[in-house]
Amino acid sequence: MPHGLDHIVHAVRDLDAAADFYARAGFMVGTRNRHPWGTHNRIVQFGNAFIELLEVAEPEKIPQPRQRSFSFGAFNRDFLGAHQGLSMLILGSSNAAADARAFEAAGIGAFDVLDFSREGRRPDGTEVKLAFSLAFAQDAASPDVGFAACQHHFPQNFWNPAFQSHANGAKTMPGVVLVADNPTDHHIFLKAFTGLRDLRSNSLGIRAVTENGDVEIMEDVAFRDRTGVAIEPDRVGMTLNALRIAVADIAAVEALHREGGIASRRQSRGDIRLVVTPELAFGATLIFEVAKPA
Repeated sequence: MPHGLDHIVHAVRDLDAAADFYARAGFMVGTRNRHPWGTHNRIVQFGNAFIELLEVAEPEKIPQPRQRSFSFGAFNRDFLGAHQGLSMLILGSSNAAADARAFEAAGIGAFDVLDFSREGRRPDGTEVKLAFSLAFAQDAASPDVGFAACQHHFPQNFWNPAFQSHANGAKTMPGVVLVADNPTDHHIFLKAFTGLRDLRSNSLGIRAVTENGDVEIMEDVAFRDRTGVAIEPDRVGMTLNALRIAVADIAAVEALHREGGIASRRQSRGDIRLVVTPELAFGATLIFEVAKPA
């Protein structure tokens, strides 16, 4: 079964504009990569996970979904037809084929594994081989979020500390936040998807504490109180709304944002957080928080 966060897909209509925003927010952003099915991406990598900035650049190449075939490109194309934002939650996997079988047995997926590869580059420009396998899952009540588990076949060629040196001091992505009218409606799916037997419940919602970051489902009122961001009232089921990013110094990040022309704002209910709203962050909410001691 999956083992914690791997990455989040942030679907945008203008990849280079989104990359410029992330750079002004203090992140190191990778160069443009191309998928054979028509999507292009740029990567923001942390020590434990990464953000995949994704654009549908060549729509004519996108295959339509078929029985047992989840079309990554078609899902994100359709998502972008309605809005920009966080479109997919991807967990890590050590065996995508086994995860696909487990998802099917749990009733949350009946899709074949997607295998693909591409060339990557080390910081010195050396070409390396990258290959991945994706096992897809589906919460039938939440059509606006895609779910998958990703197996890295050459992780030593992908993860690199040189790509994780961010001007804003970001080190890890400690969690993601989904929003639903009633989080407990989705607890069976979340348990099956994460492979955890027990979830934590509190006044905000439910949380899956994985070995590589938290997956949290909040009520919309709790999300608004925590971030100052109101949720669209016409959503269906869960939506993937926010990324939590751990930094060393909130004040330093705030100053860097001002320098970059980004009007982030402090939220101080409980722990101090710095929030960048969806209007600025291409449909996503970015929550900067102080990293906890190791």
